[in-house]
Amino acid sequence: MNQPVLDFRPTLPIRDHHALRRGLAEGDVATLLMVLAQYQPDTRLLDDCAPHIGSIFEPEKQVPEALAEQIRQALFNLLTQDPPPVATALDDDTLARLLSVEVGEPVGPEFVPMLKEQMGFDGPEQRRARPGRKAPADDFKVLVIGAGLTGLLAAIKLDEAGYNFQVIEKNPEVGGTWWENTYPGCAVDTPSHFYSYSFELNPNWSHFTPNGPEFQRYLLAVADKYGLRRHVVFETRVVGFEWDDVENEWVVTLKDANGERTVRANAVINAHGPVNRWSLPNIAGLDTFAGPVMHTAGWDSSVDLKGKRVAMIGTAASGVQLGAAIAPEVGHLTVFQRSRHWVMPNHLQAVPEAVRWAQQHIPGYKQWFRFRAYWFAADGLYENIRIDPDWECEDGSSVSAYNEGVRQYCLQNYHSKLKDRPDLLEKLVPDYPVFGKRICMDINWLDTLCRDNVRLEDNTLDHIEENAIVLKDGSRVEVDVILCATGFDISDMTGGLRIIGRDGRNLKKEWGVDDPRAYLGVTVPGYPNFFLTVGPNSAPNHAGGQNITSETQIHYILECLEALQANNAVALEPTAEATRAFNERIDDTLKGLIWSHPKARSYYKNASGRVFLSCPYKLVDYWAMTRAPELDDYHFTKTKTRAVA
Repeated sequence: MNQPVLDFRPTLPIRDHHALRRGLAEGDVATLLMVLAQYQPDTRLLDDCAPHIGSIFEPEKQVPEALAEQIRQALFNLLTQDPPPVATALDDDTLARLLSVEVGEPVGPEFVPMLKEQMGFDGPEQRRARPGRKAPADDFKVLVIGAGLTGLLAAIKLDEAGYNFQVIEKNPEVGGTWWENTYPGCAVDTPSHFYSYSFELNPNWSHFTPNGPEFQRYLLAVADKYGLRRHVVFETRVVGFEWDDVENEWVVTLKDANGERTVRANAVINAHGPVNRWSLPNIAGLDTFAGPVMHTAGWDSSVDLKGKRVAMIGTAASGVQLGAAIAPEVGHLTVFQRSRHWVMPNHLQAVPEAVRWAQQHIPGYKQWFRFRAYWFAADGLYENIRIDPDWECEDGSSVSAYNEGVRQYCLQNYHSKLKDRPDLLEKLVPDYPVFGKRICMDINWLDTLCRDNVRLEDNTLDHIEENAIVLKDGSRVEVDVILCATGFDISDMTGGLRIIGRDGRNLKKEWGVDDPRAYLGVTVPGYPNFFLTVGPNSAPNHAGGQNITSETQIHYILECLEALQANNAVALEPTAEATRAFNERIDDTLKGLIWSHPKARSYYKNASGRVFLSCPYKLVDYWAMTRAPELDDYHFTKTKTRAVA
């Protein structure tokens, strides 16, 4: 069992020459070239290697072995040198040049400030050390809802900045969705070396895509390192909160095993996330089924699936993971597909021991490798979601030449794995553009559907009886267990909380069933000192990157709290004008992106077709937007009165 490594710092010179040779031999050549360039800026070697490093969507390129060996030998000499070499400080232009070479694509200068932070080269700023900073008062209290990825991050940053805070967590342990989801095959679909905190890179991931338990161990290690549990109230739910217009505080109602109680907080950060409210399918007769019925997020490990007749409803992210994991042990698996999802070729590939060693011991390797993972899993994919108005595609299956290239990349995988199953090919291939809704990772999924003990039903389910699922043609599929891989209630971004703002405003009523709007996805007019995470139009759905969005939003929230202190104010909230203008820009930008395509029907959209979840910007653009609040876009309450300055 691989444990996270959070405190290891590479030291030079490297004395274990055998391990170094292995690490250099098996390490990623483009990444090693970047490490070498930090110590020995050799433009000739960069120029020679650049044509042989390309995008993952291009025909495969490879640095010639002679050049690769030059890189390895030069690095070996440098890293074993005594006294050790000193890395060169890279200016922004040089860094942009290196970034572009590493991924074989232009990386503009706008990426440099964010990547210095996100690659882990620049340590996080310590707000306590800011010159002239006004520290928060001891009686200024912040309440954080949820101790998952984002809630733990909020706790770390609040603690660093000297705030008085408390985290309320409904579960008995930290981790959020990664504590709750224990179904077989549960995994992260963002690369391991990217999906983590920028200030806590883990060089010891066992696989290039981590499974759920391993990521949960990472979060537990972070909680241990920062002593976060002392700030968490476990097994307690937030029922709701109401703004006290006189005291300018939130009155928060909590519920635990002993009943309800209230506490007061000056600010509330809602970090409970959108994927903790199960969505069971609305199928007639589900409540009459005599056997076990489980949602993936409420997995009951005491239910033995071995040899059983199992029905699985849903074929999105959790479904493809669960189905592939359980198919070898069940007697028969009937998969009920409600809608089609594009799957991207992927493999559950172990990180070789020598590469884990390189991540730990070669200075800069894990930072440069993180960038490569970020680029090909996140912002490097952004062009794929832009609608090219000049692109001609009669059937609407793609929106640009780039998007068509990604579609063909995926189709090759379908045709390769389903070459002997034209029936499955007909049922599985979507008619909408790739990334029109959430992409899934094909880790043995298409192979699983080809198994003799697996049957795929495409939109044929009619109703459920005591021991069977009845199809629309009247035939019955007898099953022992029903598994629901049917996702979550995303559109209710109040999360079931009763949130009453200034002058009695009710956020649930203002947003309605599925039309949430906010300013920067974080703040809402009329709800002072209330901060959302993964709020409206802030999810990075063009690819992976929730970890960056979480860091970006928590940074922005802390900057808002700092603005309160600096302006001697007790509350802030965005103006209605600024919020309206922001949402108009959002809606206008979304018109040119793939999620607005008429064939792209997904949970990103509400019932009226508005895309309410997706952020229409690159991660780097959203990062730049949230460095500090635009003070003119906010109302500040200066004193404990209802007057707004």
